[in-house]
Amino acid sequence: MNWQIAIDGPSGAGKSTIAKLLAKKLGFVYVDTGAMYRAITLKALNLKIDLEDESKYDFLEETVIKFDGDQIYLDGKDVTEEIRSLEVTNNVSLVSKYKSVREHLVSMQRKIALDSNIVMDGRDIGTVVLKDANLKIYLDATLEERAKRRRDERIAKGQEVSSIEETIEELKIRDHKDSTRLISPLRKAE
Repeated sequence: MNWQIAIDGPSGAGKSTIAKLLAKKLGFVYVDTGAMYRAITLKALNLKIDLEDESKYDFLEETVIKFDGDQIYLDGKDVTEEIRSLEVTNNVSLVSKYKSVREHLVSMQRKIALDSNIVMDGRDIGTVVLKDANLKIYLDATLEERAKRRRDERIAKGQEVSSIEETIEELKIRDHKDSTRLISPLRKAE
């Protein structure tokens, strides 16, 4: 079995930053599972489906998601920047709550983990995706620090920016959605 490191935590806690650095230092493959959910959300938005109707996600089987370094490709198109838009951010929790979406992406994530030493980050990596990971980390930061990071990230990318107070509210809503969803909620692994 390959070495597996699972990093979970809420939005803006620094999971991706730490996971990328760790993977690079160890020479492991890094998988940003959140980017995968964002890619599916972007595709659903582009298809203009009813995001609240799980039966409309029948496009999953013909959807191709690939990573190339820090780039993510959706059906052959580089969507690295598009998946970080405010519209995707505000809808990804809704899309990721569906059983069909989760099962499809978890299957993809497990297949990726079979082939290499891996660092994977997300909301359910240590509890669902890589339940038997060699190392499980739950990373968190204060709500204020997470909001500051999210806001700074948006400013650096030239994206639409909300006030710190609005960003805190966004994160509170996202935390609630992620930790109370029925399928694979955000929680610390045992």
